[in-house]
Amino acid sequence: MTAQIIDGKKIAGELLQKLKEEISQRKIDGVRSPCLAVLLIGDNPASEVYVRNKKIACEKIGIKSISVDLRSDVSEEEVLTIVKKLNDDNTVDGILVQSPLPAHVDEKLVIEAISPNKDVDGFHPLNIGLLAIKRPKLRSCTPYGVIKMLKTLNVDLVGMNATVVGASNNVGRPMALELLLENCTVTMCNSKTKNLESKVNQADLLVVAAGIKNLVKGEWIKQDAIVIDIGINRVDGKLVGDVEFSVAKEKASFITPVPGGVGPMTVATLMENTLLAQKLS
Repeated sequence: MTAQIIDGKKIAGELLQKLKEEISQRKIDGVRSPCLAVLLIGDNPASEVYVRNKKIACEKIGIKSISVDLRSDVSEEEVLTIVKKLNDDNTVDGILVQSPLPAHVDEKLVIEAISPNKDVDGFHPLNIGLLAIKRPKLRSCTPYGVIKMLKTLNVDLVGMNATVVGASNNVGRPMALELLLENCTVTMCNSKTKNLESKVNQADLLVVAAGIKNLVKGEWIKQDAIVIDIGINRVDGKLVGDVEFSVAKEKASFITPVPGGVGPMTVATLMENTLLAQKLS
């Protein structure tokens, strides 16, 4: 039986509509619009697209967005100074620094400079730590977006064997923590994992975020598993994921497409985090 394709765009749209209604009501009650500041360094075309999509989402639901566009040779000190000013600005609720950053700017240093209560990407060590001890506040957008997506499927995640392929700080690791929070039994895989096929084949729920096209073969998928593909790879001008979609969809019960799956959920969750950051302030 062919898998049900998970429409991330539709689910994200429903979340954005709820956020729009809440922000509108808060404005009626005398609360200003939330404000998101986005720092973009250099002229990376992909980063420019991502930032534009975030600005469009802000406009749609009533979040004010501030653009801070910096030249590619901006010094690390200048970036940190700008972040501090935004931290101190009570009219700014969320701060996002679009990655990747130039090689001469330490991304970890910049992330740690952002106030944890304005860290709408959910990358600050304090926010990752709060998630680890089951006291989450601002959560990494992509993993939390995946959880929100899964909950619309009305499947019981408790006790599921979940395998995460990819161990990045921004996606894979917080994804594992999110699944632990849902009482899944989690297996983490990385570039050094031996016999990846066997780890994939045991998964009731598979989340892949390695950034390697067709890394996971469709035949590896357990029958009726849920497959969440976070990978984005450009091949011959088209976007493809990390999972061999054409084969995997014949075995899975649910599967996300690339594009149109997890990506829209990431943006929607960023908007939700921006509203939450305003509440936290």
